[in-house]
Amino acid sequence: MDLTAGQRDELRALTTSSEISAAVGTRARIVLWHAEGRMKKDIAVLAGMSRPTVDLWLGRYAADGVVGLLAQQPGGPRVQVSPDVRSRVLALTRATPPAETGLSHWSTRTMADYVTRVHKMPVSHHWVANLWREHGLKPQKQGTFKLSKDPAFADKVADIVGLYLDPPGGAVVLSLDEKTQIQALDRTQPLLPIEFDRSEQRTHDYVRHGTTNLFAALNVGTGEVIGDCVPNRNGAAFLAFLKKAVAPHAGREIHVVLDNLSTHTTPEVMTWRQAHPNVHFHFTPTGSSWLNQIETWFGIITRQAIRRGTFASVQVLIRTIRAYINSWNIEPRPFTWTATADEILAKVRLTQLSIKKLVANNSK
Repeated sequence: MDLTAGQRDELRALTTSSEISAAVGTRARIVLWHAEGRMKKDIAVLAGMSRPTVDLWLGRYAADGVVGLLAQQPGGPRVQVSPDVRSRVLALTRATPPAETGLSHWSTRTMADYVTRVHKMPVSHHWVANLWREHGLKPQKQGTFKLSKDPAFADKVADIVGLYLDPPGGAVVLSLDEKTQIQALDRTQPLLPIEFDRSEQRTHDYVRHGTTNLFAALNVGTGEVIGDCVPNRNGAAFLAFLKKAVAPHAGREIHVVLDNLSTHTTPEVMTWRQAHPNVHFHFTPTGSSWLNQIETWFGIITRQAIRRGTFASVQVLIRTIRAYINSWNIEPRPFTWTATADEILAKVRLTQLSIKKLVANNSK
């Protein structure tokens, strides 16, 4: 076999390229060795393959050039699991486990056992895990959702999101809400602190010493938080905190984002609002407290100060909350709201459509 200089260079490139498989490199060497005048039986020994295989690749190169060497080996890789099994496992994954299993959700092992036992399709839990990973399926995880039935949902979303993304010039936007019934939990035995190669440890049982209610207002523009703990949550307590929250911003337009609790619209509160026309209330849609940014801050203080805390009394709990707020306000950081009203409404419409399809399928 005679090769041009260009053909030789092309074949040598295949033998040294890091982007080409070793098998293709060996095929290129077979052609080069044959062009050098080596006998086919010697080439077979050098390549570690049979004489007919050497003839196969020489023939493919003669017919198709380099493209023939890139072709897959005859037969290709053996298919371990049929497409029917893959489709069945994916369909089962996206559905609630059959009632007779008693399962609330699938795991890789329960899926593999079920498919092997019921459908007579032997698969391993490792294969199921790889299939789920390939398709981005995570049955072990669960999220939450709630669609508001507020008839003014779209208008309220646009109103509040507009305050976040484009607040009125010179105005203050306060996100205000209550975190109720915070428990002062005390462990029955002292905590074991962090030591080398061991995490903090605590007893599973606890003693309740009472509860408190946290009123908090987040300045959306600066990230500063004003908070106050009270024993009872009622209209009088809310009005007292509202006065405290707006006091630092006297003389300015103040927009307050809050939910639809009855304590926010008592006659006393409405009378106070009439006397303070610079304070404007913006109510979140029913069942949509996630629109209120203070809820994000409540989640942070719960994770960082309350949930793992040990409190010998309600007063200790209150002091901890006050200390956390003071520490937060040393370098307050406002939250960055990125979702537009149109994006939120589009996502809600998509969820509504998914629910309608699910209900329709279940009714069949």
